[in-house]
Amino acid sequence: METVVTNNELITKIERALDSMRPYLAADGGNVKVLEVTDDKTVRLELVGSCGSCPMSSMTFKGGLEEAILRAVPEITKVEAVNITPAF
Repeated sequence: METVVTNNELITKIERALDSMRPYLAADGGNVKVLEVTDDKTVRLELVGSCGSCPMSSMTFKGGLEEAILRAVPEITKVEAVNITPAF
């Protein structure tokens, strides 16, 4: 029988993975918030504080947040940020 992991359990694992990155975000006046986990196991994040408008946010997202989640929570298939500021 397959083990079913609830969204609450996934969010707990995701939050733990993000906690490893939060001190770095906070040092620059930012943070990240989990908005939802969709039925297809996509995590939607919102970068908050200074991270929401930082030109480096796309690199922080790809190289830090997305990688941390996908490594720690293999059930997740995709990570999206709703408010990434494009680098110029």
